[in-house]
Amino acid sequence: MRTFLSFTVPLLIALAALAGAPAHAAESSQPRARNVVLVHGAWADGSSWSEVIPLLQQAGLHVVSVQNPLTSLSDDVAATRRALEPLQGPTVLVGHSYAGTVVSEAGADPRVTGLVYVAARAPDAGEDFVELASRFPTMPVRAGVETRDGFATLREDAFLAYFADGVPAAKAKVLFAVQQPIAADLFAGRTSVAAWRDKPSWYAVSSADNTTSPELQRFLAERMGATVVELESGHLSLLSHPREIARLILAAAGREDAAP
Repeated sequence: MRTFLSFTVPLLIALAALAGAPAHAAESSQPRARNVVLVHGAWADGSSWSEVIPLLQQAGLHVVSVQNPLTSLSDDVAATRRALEPLQGPTVLVGHSYAGTVVSEAGADPRVTGLVYVAARAPDAGEDFVELASRFPTMPVRAGVETRDGFATLREDAFLAYFADGVPAAKAKVLFAVQQPIAADLFAGRTSVAAWRDKPSWYAVSSADNTTSPELQRFLAERMGATVVELESGHLSLLSHPREIARLILAAAGREDAAP
């Protein structure tokens, strides 16, 4: 398996390059954003951004944390669009984990001037992301997924060991208590657009991730031509490395001068 991956990943990157690079890579002179919309991933809720939100507010940004229903991709995109609709001025859209799929679709909104992906999925338009991810190492968290009545949850042992690793134990247990079940077929949803092909993008890779393959994250970041930071972190870098994540978002917001 290792031998296969050693030349599959470069091949995928080469094919992505041949397909055409994004129209806009991350730019050094971003419009000064007024707003940031944060979108949480699977098995989480909006409180997963609790360590990042005050840092962005201290920098003078208006911050909204979306509460995704996690019932379908279309439902989650609709929730994000509702959060964007009343905002005025340049806005940065940020997605963690599965929510990278949501921001890739909702990010086409003209208010959005930059996209930030945190250990996140970033599908191309119409792409079968499940098939793409299957070409990369299988992460141990998958063994902890339990499905009942059309919804999936993570067992506590898998949640603490693989999803929230790197987060203090007491906080990780709170996160487990508030995890939202997801529709069992949530990850099968496909986007109709890939906003990262037209908008400047930033990506935070979690190099010790046990939920989303770091190799997959690096492939996605390179494919979109993103400005990349790599953190020695588990999947929840937004909680274990909030300052680094806030700095990346502030760069996308054209507010590097306000970095914590």
